[in-house]
Amino acid sequence: MAILKFRVYFEEDESVYRDVVIRHTQHFSDLHDAILKGFEFDNKHKATFYRSNDHWLRGREISLEKYDKEYKAPPLLMAETTIGSEIRDPNQRFIYQYDFNKNWTFLVELINVSKEENPKFEYPVTV
Repeated sequence: MAILKFRVYFEEDESVYRDVVIRHTQHFSDLHDAILKGFEFDNKHKATFYRSNDHWLRGREISLEKYDKEYKAPPLLMAETTIGSEIRDPNQRFIYQYDFNKNWTFLVELINVSKEENPKFEYPVTV
């Protein structure tokens, strides 16, 4: 089983970050919860991920739910989409947006892939 390590940092300040380790079979909703917990946010607001590339351009949306807005393509849902299914390259990037009013934006970058699970961890975990 692949263990993925993501670096999650504020779009505004790369010096503020958390590393989240998660199984490739877990869902984006698990990553969403881990990010909120790592940055001590509540879970009361809308959120979405975007598949991204090396230039941080927003691609396919992976949303907490389908929101009342225009979509180019229907969004994937976090609870139904495994993280491993959206990894396209070894340096895969995502953009995570939380609380659309305050527009908290995080850059999420895959920094390590391992086959070794740590039996001491309950995944996902912030390390």
